[in-house]
Amino acid sequence: MARVREFDTEAVAGSAMELFWTRGYEATSVRDLTEHLGIGQGSLYAAFGSKEGLYRAALEHYRTRLAGDALRELDGGTDIREVVRELLLGRVRVAVQAGGRGCLFVNAAAERLPGDAATRRAVSDAFRASQAALTEVLTVAAARGEISRRHDPRTLAEFLVTFLNGLLVSSKVTPDAGAFHAVVEVAVGALD
Repeated sequence: MARVREFDTEAVAGSAMELFWTRGYEATSVRDLTEHLGIGQGSLYAAFGSKEGLYRAALEHYRTRLAGDALRELDGGTDIREVVRELLLGRVRVAVQAGGRGCLFVNAAAERLPGDAATRRAVSDAFRASQAALTEVLTVAAARGEISRRHDPRTLAEFLVTFLNGLLVSSKVTPDAGAFHAVVEVAVGALD
C-alpha cells in the first residue's frame, strides 16, 4: 500500500519560497530545503520531482500569494495616481524586508536566465499578468479622462512594470522604502 503524503504541498511551497527568496536558487541546496521544510529528501522528490520542481512551485506560490495581492489591490482604488503610487511603493516595501531580498521574480530572472526556460516562462507569465492588469486599470482611467491620452494605456503599463522591476533591483542595493518616494513620483508623472 502506498504511503499517504503527510504534508501540505502548498505550505511546503510557501516555506521553500521564503528560503529561495532569501538565498536564491543556486545557494539553496536540497539539504537546506529538507532541513528548513522538515521533510525527507524522498518526500520532496515524490511531491515535486526535483529541486527545480519545488522552485517552480515556489515561484507559483509567490505569484498567487504576493504578486497576486498587489494586482488585486489595483481594483480597490479610485484615484489612479494613488493606485499606481501605492502599487509601486507597496512592492518596494515588500522587497526591502529581510535586509533587501528584492522580488522573487526579478531575482529569478537575474539568477536563472537566459539558461532556464521554465523560469523564463514563469517570470514572463507574471510580468504579462502585471502588464495586463495595469493596462485594464489604465484603460478605464483614460476613458474617464483621469490620465493623459498622450500614451497608450498598454505602453504606460509596460513602462510601469519595467520601472517597477528596476525599482525592485535598486531596493536590493538600498533597502530603504523611503528612499524611492521621489523616483516613484516621477513615474506617476507619466500619467499626466
